[in-house]
Amino acid sequence: MSSLSQLRRASASPTTVLAIVSAGVIVASLDLFIVNVALPDLARDLGEPDLSALSWVLNAYAIVYASLLVLFGRLADRYPRELGFLLGLAIFVAASAACAAADSVETLVAARVVQAAGAALLTPTSLGLILATAPPERRASSVRAWTAMGGLAAALGPVVGGLLTEASWRWVFIVNVPIGVIALIAGWRLLPRVPGHPIARPDALGALLVTLGVGALSLGLVKGDDWGWASASTAGTLVAAAVLLGAFALRCVRHDNPLVSPALFRVRAFTGSSVAMLLFSAGFGAMLLSVVLWAEGVWGWSALKTGLGIAPGPLMVPLFAFGVSGRLIDRLGAGRVSVAGMLLFAAGIVWWSVAVTVEPNYLTGVVPGMLLTGAGVGLTLPTLMATATGALGPEQFAAGSGVVNMFRQVGLAIGVAALVAVLGDPAGGQAALDAFRTGWLVTAAFSVVGAGVALALLVRRVPAAEPAAAVSG
Repeated sequence: MSSLSQLRRASASPTTVLAIVSAGVIVASLDLFIVNVALPDLARDLGEPDLSALSWVLNAYAIVYASLLVLFGRLADRYPRELGFLLGLAIFVAASAACAAADSVETLVAARVVQAAGAALLTPTSLGLILATAPPERRASSVRAWTAMGGLAAALGPVVGGLLTEASWRWVFIVNVPIGVIALIAGWRLLPRVPGHPIARPDALGALLVTLGVGALSLGLVKGDDWGWASASTAGTLVAAAVLLGAFALRCVRHDNPLVSPALFRVRAFTGSSVAMLLFSAGFGAMLLSVVLWAEGVWGWSALKTGLGIAPGPLMVPLFAFGVSGRLIDRLGAGRVSVAGMLLFAAGIVWWSVAVTVEPNYLTGVVPGMLLTGAGVGLTLPTLMATATGALGPEQFAAGSGVVNMFRQVGLAIGVAALVAVLGDPAGGQAALDAFRTGWLVTAAFSVVGAGVALALLVRRVPAAEPAAAVSG
């Protein structure tokens, strides 16, 4: 295999690669939450009052994105990484334009499915490009930057959505087009060629099992509240998911060329980071939704005011991801920084459960919690991703990152489903406050349990003196 330095063109520095692929990840992550605040306007414009039908504008993207990450990550390891990224980005941009032009909910949902497929291809290939082109001593800091940009974009989704919806709901999709086109042009001209590895074709049956299994799990979680958690539809979907994913796990253990190598999960850093990522992402997804539901549903705020009110939290993400986490990791180790970040995030959620009141008290009730949760996201998400990918070999960069990102997306679905189930449909301000307090405590619990996983699996084995490729910047 050629050395990493031979794979890079002179014109494409690791910083250039990071900037180009981050643009793709920003638009893909933004679309996880940007549409939420636009739904009322979208419903009026398309003449669709049925909330169940409208929910597929959100759910279709989340389900397809999560279900295809592992398959596309494994395929990406066989082919040139830069071509996979550009193809995924091109699909995403074209589908975004189709979303903006949609004249019915059905066509919008169809375009969202294609958009999610493009996102699922560009995500692991973008991280694979970073890992393959960054020198070992900068690899972890580059991964932290990549993850921080994605986390910031996801957190800013409601903010950007609120601003753009003031003009038209179609702008929440149009905004992807110029960003994506600029990244495509820059990527075509500047991204280095990173050849694929001569590995066997992915196991077709394994790919089908995991795609259907993760899709069924995501479907059951996001539709459980609409269908009823005790309904035959929900139970059947979740049982089917368990059977499919169980069969996939068994096939990975027994197959000569498994889609996901069991050896990955024998690496303590990869396993601990992946499980902690799932739990923390559950809290992250529930947190973002809870703030929007509270501000708009209880305080009666507009989408624009809600988006601006959320802004202090996302602003903390790059501050702590770029300005604080690297120095702390050098001193304390990635495991301890992850634990601290998750506990800080939980503290912000607990603050809301104690301080928020039915009457708007934004400055004393919401802002302190937003600052704490934003700082927690900035410390946690980039550190977990860098720790997980630091355990991967070059031939596993895209596939392994696809697995970690799948855990993250499934975690988001679990968190949203749990919050919706806990909140129910309270009547009156005090009933809503009681329901949200319970929901916030459940949200904080996800992060606390994640901190426990990180403490058990990462702290002892990922100290500050770990090799630079795993934890240092």
